[in-house]
Amino acid sequence: MAPVSDRGGLQAVEISVRFEGLMAINELSVTLGDGEILGLIGPNGAGKTTLVNVLTGFQAPTTGHIFLDGQRMTGSTPEAFARAGISRTFQNVRLFTDMSVIENLQVGAINKGLNRRAAQLRAAEVLDWIGMAHKADAGADSLAYSEKRLVGIARGLTMSPRYLLLDEPAAGMNETECEDLMARIAAMLREFNCGVLVIEHNMRVIMGVCQKIHVNSSGATISEGSSEDIQSSQKIIGAYLGEKRNRKRRRRS
Repeated sequence: MAPVSDRGGLQAVEISVRFEGLMAINELSVTLGDGEILGLIGPNGAGKTTLVNVLTGFQAPTTGHIFLDGQRMTGSTPEAFARAGISRTFQNVRLFTDMSVIENLQVGAINKGLNRRAAQLRAAEVLDWIGMAHKADAGADSLAYSEKRLVGIARGLTMSPRYLLLDEPAAGMNETECEDLMARIAAMLREFNCGVLVIEHNMRVIMGVCQKIHVNSSGATISEGSSEDIQSSQKIIGAYLGEKRNRKRRRRS
């Protein structure tokens, strides 16, 4: 009998991933609930992107299971995860550079099952919401890096996701762009009725928008709690936040 879970939401249960003897994730469990913004932080190599790959079907876990509302998703294809309402962005964006911005969004909508006309309307609505309607006909390869990241987010939203997983959405953005991104992530709960998982090294973004924060190191969970809990934890400060501050001090010296 296939494993089941009695918990709702998108759930990773005791996930481990090994690559040729390297343990990328070690028995990690995390749950993203409806209407929740969850931050996932940790040093480079902590297994954050690997977990997102597992949660979206791009990577099969070595052990453990993925559940959506208690139903087992482990081993399903990325297309099955997308049809179930789980969408994502990528660190390296992955836009179709030979297509226009609006066409990139239409691909996402069509993959969700909309016909071409409905996909055009959906893409235009989301592009306007993300603040890039003026770039609709521009070639995707002509965009600045921060604009490409916004288009990646918009493409995920055209799929009407129940859960949207954002992999370093603020990378390459300046302070003003980060402020705008934070406001839009917070508004996704209301405007798109989707839960959001955010992987981000920019701690101002994480602390500013996430209701709960999950901290990884070396593929395992260190802690999970509110932003206040995480900021006040000496264990976290020493293992992650302190490490980042020390690197900044070394660069200044």
